[in-house]
Amino acid sequence: MDAKTIRQEMIDLLAEGEGAGAREISRALGIPEREIYGHLEHIARSLKARGLRLELQPARCLDCGFVFRKRRKLTPPGHCPSCRGSHLQRPRYRLAAA
Repeated sequence: MDAKTIRQEMIDLLAEGEGAGAREISRALGIPEREIYGHLEHIARSLKARGLRLELQPARCLDCGFVFRKRRKLTPPGHCPSCRGSHLQRPRYRLAAA
């Protein structure tokens, strides 16, 4: 019996096509969304040994179009620094070659 850990399952999800957002990962694995970010940070560190990296598709404001390019935190932002709106497209994560 080869049971995968949550992080191994997350890596499998992130390796598929466009990757996934935290909510999608949460639903697929049946764990709370708030736990996803800690796992993602650990995965980002451990991928280097495999010659991979965690790629972040940044969040963006759906009201004014601002893109959070410089943001390095894996958690979603609360509001837009440009228009102060909170209607945001959440970040997505996927695996990429290092």
